[in-house]
Amino acid sequence: MAAKKRAKKTAETFSRYDAADHLRSEEEIVAYLEAVLEEGSDDPALVTHALGNVARAYGMMRLSKETGLTREGLYKALSGNANPALGTVLKVVKAMGLQLSVKKAA
Repeated sequence: MAAKKRAKKTAETFSRYDAADHLRSEEEIVAYLEAVLEEGSDDPALVTHALGNVARAYGMMRLSKETGLTREGLYKALSGNANPALGTVLKVVKAMGLQLSVKKAA
């Protein structure tokens, strides 16, 4: 009997998921931030990380020019590991043409 050749197994590779790659329109960005704020409003790191995703989708260099903040500073402040000042958050949100609002909790 002839020995059967075993098919050589190739390792599967996966690319890292990046939410910024999927935020293409203003509607998608607003829906994403609203969902994060509804689900994670008590987790500042989650909110900051989400804002960082939106900022990367918007373009960090562009955002840097519009806010007057360094690109590196923006990456650091919006990484989810930092606790940026409210002024920084407001500058970023405004530069992207968005605004924060408050509503009564359900």
